[in-house]
Amino acid sequence: MSEPNLPDDAARMRGFFDRFLQAVPHLGALGIRYSDQGKDWAELSLPYAPQLVAYPETGVIASGAIFSLMDTAAGFAVLVALGRFLPHATLDLRCDYLRPATPGETVFGRAECYKLTRRVAFVRGLAHDGDPAHPVAHIAGAFMLTEG
Repeated sequence: MSEPNLPDDAARMRGFFDRFLQAVPHLGALGIRYSDQGKDWAELSLPYAPQLVAYPETGVIASGAIFSLMDTAAGFAVLVALGRFLPHATLDLRCDYLRPATPGETVFGRAECYKLTRRVAFVRGLAHDGDPAHPVAHIAGAFMLTEG
């Protein structure tokens, strides 16, 4: 289903992302959703949910859920930068947690693919809970591209 303001390629990519998020069990369990995309970036959201809380006394979301959000956003950023569907795998992904996400708030993960080589895609990104200037986490990583 295409949205009126999305070019055909972007609408096709979004359809793939929506299907992927529903098909991968742990992403569905986390509740990760498509948010937006550009020519070399993708943004996903992780709505706050009680089952994501690591420490019930604080209400803070588990770091693993945020890592999954950012790994997936980074993988999607690689696909939009390539402009096509090509299998790829996370080679390295560093996630620096800068502060706990605010309890009750949705966390947004936006990743950018800033460099493509023949075999490797390089990514960076931020997770935030409403203000990108006050991030929850920062990522930097590399993805291995494979021939389809």
